[in-house]
Amino acid sequence: MSNEKPTSTRPEPWISVIGIEEDGVRGLSDLGLSLIKDCDILLAGQRHLDMVSDDLSPKAERMTWPSPFSSTFSIIAEMKGKQVVILATGDPMFCGIGGTLTRFFDWSELRVLPAKSAYSLAASRIGWPLDKCSLLTIHGRDPAGIVPHIQPGAKLIILSKNGGSPSLLASKLCEIGANDAEITVLEHMGGEKEKIIETSAHALSEAGDALPFADLNVIAVEIPSDFRNWLSTSPGLPDDAFEHDGKMTKRDIRASALAKLAPRPGAHLWDVGTGCGSIAIEWLRAAPNTSAIGLEPQEKRRAFAKHNAKTLGVPRLQLIDGTAPDGLMGLDGPDAIFVGGGLSSETLNFCLDALKPGGRLVAHAVTLSSEALLLSCFSEHGGELTRLSIAKAQPVGLHFGWKASMPVTQWVYVKGNDIKKQEGLAS
Repeated sequence: MSNEKPTSTRPEPWISVIGIEEDGVRGLSDLGLSLIKDCDILLAGQRHLDMVSDDLSPKAERMTWPSPFSSTFSIIAEMKGKQVVILATGDPMFCGIGGTLTRFFDWSELRVLPAKSAYSLAASRIGWPLDKCSLLTIHGRDPAGIVPHIQPGAKLIILSKNGGSPSLLASKLCEIGANDAEITVLEHMGGEKEKIIETSAHALSEAGDALPFADLNVIAVEIPSDFRNWLSTSPGLPDDAFEHDGKMTKRDIRASALAKLAPRPGAHLWDVGTGCGSIAIEWLRAAPNTSAIGLEPQEKRRAFAKHNAKTLGVPRLQLIDGTAPDGLMGLDGPDAIFVGGGLSSETLNFCLDALKPGGRLVAHAVTLSSEALLLSCFSEHGGELTRLSIAKAQPVGLHFGWKASMPVTQWVYVKGNDIKKQEGLAS
């Protein structure tokens, strides 16, 4: 047996992403300083560029972030063959530029030297275990995204966009009744200008612009344990959580559909005939980093869906004006599909072809003709066929009786399971 140690075949990276803290270059490692000294291009925000003296980086061409920011990655790609150093705040792989770069460049091209993240620094200042916190950001993202995390007793650590973020966040909390939420704003952590301000959502919202904050800040929020105006991220939100015109997948049926669609992190959904968006919205709330497209031909219902998505904390829902199957052509392949409107053989065949291997399709029918279509699909492809019938207690004079809703026929199909069905029939 050879005693030789295996050697790495990883090529030398040409893009170095270096995390930097409030103390500037003084906190960098020898490797970080060496990379800055020898680089050809130094890319950073102006605040970070000002931390690097000409003596430390004598030959580098200095660049600030381009506008629009989306052009950054094509510009960096044109620099290949040169040594590029990018300076970023804290840990670039935690809601930072490092993670974004991995979507555009092979990992072999990148080197990341992280500093302490803003989350770690904030937790160390206020005594919150990070594993007990929700770590969020509203830097470059819609603040509505924090809504699903506002739960009784929750601890949130949120990266700000600028000095106006704390007041904006306080107003958002008050909108949903979390007036007593405790807010701690931490400015310039780790630097000479470090400052910690403790207040409440109500007080901060009332103060508005009268209480200015530094642009470099992190917000810690603690929701009271007795907070009542919250909504679960489990499927089956109350129907009145959505604005709608009566045409929607109702709560109990919706919970069943979501259970069969099985949301998972990073998965992509097509919601065909999305209506007010209830299925797609609950999909997005149920697991992190999910995405969803809602296809809806009626402008009024798309407006409902857009409003509901923002109110319920998933403004990333993408809405498309169109009918199936034409409106689905050219879209990224889905991991799951829900067909709740516009049910036709053409739509189902298109969806079955587009669905990724192992993907899940759930279709609902309420009319006899659409039920017949699902029976045909079940006979041809297998899967599960279920009739869902819901009855709720309603007043009948001085008493209560059962009032039944129209039954729903549900077909559930997992792509790739056709063979298992055929084998079962043969046996």
